[in-house]
Amino acid sequence: MRVYDSEAEEPLEINIVPMIDVIFAILAFFILSTLFLTRAEGLPVNLPNADTAEVQQSADFTVSIQPDGEVALNQQPVDVDDLKSAIQNELVSEQIALITMQADKDVPHGRVVEIMDELRTIEGARLGIATQPQ
Repeated sequence: MRVYDSEAEEPLEINIVPMIDVIFAILAFFILSTLFLTRAEGLPVNLPNADTAEVQQSADFTVSIQPDGEVALNQQPVDVDDLKSAIQNELVSEQIALITMQADKDVPHGRVVEIMDELRTIEGARLGIATQPQ
């Protein structure tokens, strides 16, 4: 049995505007979340402030000095006597090493100078000290 309806049927349509809003919200979430995915090369230390601080584009090696005097090379604990050989083992012949030092502001100055003296004996090494811009 057929039922005839005198009302005209509206054409079916899919409203995609809410779907586009959801897609843009998801896209914005992923863009913002990737901004917080930074590569931390050193151990967390309280860096001192400096007016002339500049961002280094790349650092081959990061030497971190903790407040208790512990030394780490690229987040791996290392003895100061083995620091030079550990860096030289990773260098290709005649490659310039950019070494960034991250020393906590509570580390004694003598300890930092001792480690810098050790690193300066590496031929072709360039030293940089990490600071926080004010």
